[in-house]
Amino acid sequence: MTSPIPPLPRQRPPRTALEGRTCRVEPVTPEHFAGLWDAYIADAQGRIWDYLPYGPFASRDDFMTFAGATYLGEDPLFHAIIDTATGKVAGVASLMRIVPEHGVIEVGHINYAPALQKTPAGTEAQYLLMKRVFDELGYRRYEWKCDNANEGSKAAALRYGFHFEGIFRNHLVVKGRNRDTAWFSIIDSEWPAVRAAFERWLDPDNFDAAGRQKTPLAANASRQQQQQQQQQQ
Repeated sequence: MTSPIPPLPRQRPPRTALEGRTCRVEPVTPEHFAGLWDAYIADAQGRIWDYLPYGPFASRDDFMTFAGATYLGEDPLFHAIIDTATGKVAGVASLMRIVPEHGVIEVGHINYAPALQKTPAGTEAQYLLMKRVFDELGYRRYEWKCDNANEGSKAAALRYGFHFEGIFRNHLVVKGRNRDTAWFSIIDSEWPAVRAAFERWLDPDNFDAAGRQKTPLAANASRQQQQQQQQQQ
């Protein structure tokens, strides 16, 4: 017998900011565009665009036109990630494929400038979006999809506590290339353990004086999931 599901649909994500210790996540506005361009051009080779269906851009004007046409909609609902330490915008992530009637939502179009990559702020931004989806809005399923050739994205999904679900073969054609799509998810019953792992990792005591992590997030996630499984037995 399956468990009863609280009444659906869920609410759509609001256009309000999320405040963390190392970052602020807020819906993109035109005021973010120039800062995003400045952050993205630090990647001189344009590698951050490799697995996205758009970019890189030849000029600032080209990017500004793209941003105005892409970043301001409701689905995908793009969020700017502001590094608290610098006050500068350093990347975007979107909540997308929003299905309130089933309580399902995806995070995608993630694009971190070099300054945000491999930082606590980049990780905390993902935690804040998850916390909105599960704790604030009560969604049942949170999805992550990426090109199966994108090893960095797949590693990030696992580090953040997503479960690998499989490969959609010959799923898309992106920039003239075949894309096999890897699917990952977190569901509501798994979220408490994932949330606890994030919060343990984000605790200031988990970082030394130089800002280096003491315990990796993936190790925390594994430990929390094991504890949850033991409690259910």
